[in-house]
Amino acid sequence: MQPGYREAIKASYFSIAGNALLAVAKAVTGIFGNSYALIADAIESTTDVFSSLLVLLGLRYANKPADENHPYGHGKAEPLITFMVVGFLIVSATIIAYESIENIQTPHEVPEPYTLIVLLVIILIKEISYRFVSKKGTETNSSALKADAWHHRSDAITSLMAFIGISVALYMGKGYENADDWAALFASGFILFNAYLILRPALGEVMDEHRYDDIEVQIRDIAHDNECVVETEKCFVRKTGMTYHVDLHIAVDAQITVKEGHDIAHRVKDEILLKIPEIADVLIHVEPDDEL
Repeated sequence: MQPGYREAIKASYFSIAGNALLAVAKAVTGIFGNSYALIADAIESTTDVFSSLLVLLGLRYANKPADENHPYGHGKAEPLITFMVVGFLIVSATIIAYESIENIQTPHEVPEPYTLIVLLVIILIKEISYRFVSKKGTETNSSALKADAWHHRSDAITSLMAFIGISVALYMGKGYENADDWAALFASGFILFNAYLILRPALGEVMDEHRYDDIEVQIRDIAHDNECVVETEKCFVRKTGMTYHVDLHIAVDAQITVKEGHDIAHRVKDEILLKIPEIADVLIHVEPDDEL
């Protein structure tokens, strides 16, 4: 297993354990503290557990080596898992919105003051979790892990909204008992917006959209460092899981032999793989410079 995958899997285990513990804490506090926003928050954390399990399974499958039926490996499983995580976010937001609307129409008591303390702890834990998982997602280049990180951030946001709503209810008193429900309703809209932000890059990955200009610049610079390369033409970069596959066209002297052109291409490929380790493979097409 590649080191990046090991780090990603460790981070997903962290997400599963953290979400499970917080879901229980939110549910218990929400029930006994008369906070529907906290109960809605607990529902989201429960769906987070299942989405983190999906991420874990997806990472393990994406790490499988290339085979006869999957010559480019199984990395495309990652954005597909990201789609499913986004689906869980949408479901969470929908449940929270529905429950909030129901609770707004149902008279209930003002939440207990101690729910604010619990929420402050939850917000802190969730923000730390977001930063940790997001950092691992960036380090490992995992789209699924980045999506899972946003689950933590969205959870922190819903908890923050609940904190604001409960504070309003406690401070304003009678007539403002459902302020935390309104806060949860606003939070559901923000979660939907974040779902789109997560979906967009994953969709680009599945469609092999070119979004990697910085890597392309590095590849061309490395190729041009070889004195036998006259010019680089096409350079296509596509992401597969945590790694990249590259198609590169280089121009060489038209008078050299096929063998010499072949050797130049291999040297360029070896240099690219050495200097950019996240690239899994490079396919180089050699052209005579007088045709450019």
